[in-house]
Amino acid sequence: MKKTILIASLLLSVSSIGLAQDDLKAVRATLTDYMEGTSKGQIARIKRAFTTNAALYSVNPDGTEKRLPIATYIGYFKEGQSRDRKGKIISVDIVNDAAHAKVEIISGNTKFTDYMLLLKLKDGWKIINKSYTREANN
Repeated sequence: MKKTILIASLLLSVSSIGLAQDDLKAVRATLTDYMEGTSKGQIARIKRAFTTNAALYSVNPDGTEKRLPIATYIGYFKEGQSRDRKGKIISVDIVNDAAHAKVEIISGNTKFTDYMLLLKLKDGWKIINKSYTREANN
């Protein structure tokens, strides 16, 4: 009996690890859609990465909150028009159907640090909000 319980526990652990790896791969794919979509002017990829209700948050020069609806943000990009943007995923943390990630984008002399909140919805992992800051890239 103990042997059966041990084997069942091991199988569940292996299954959980496999699911966690699948989720990590899916979150990274969503973040890649965001990074490459904004870099290459691929509007469909940007839309695929975010929920329609998502928003971007940052701080205005006067210290107040700046909120930008995702539709407005997507409007800044033109289909097929590449930009000088290089992105990389710094970290991802997933618990069940929620995740957060840190992404860095280098654009010209500016480095953006993005903090993404993601949820695993019926149509996959989606970015629900992004908060970001920018600084000079030396």
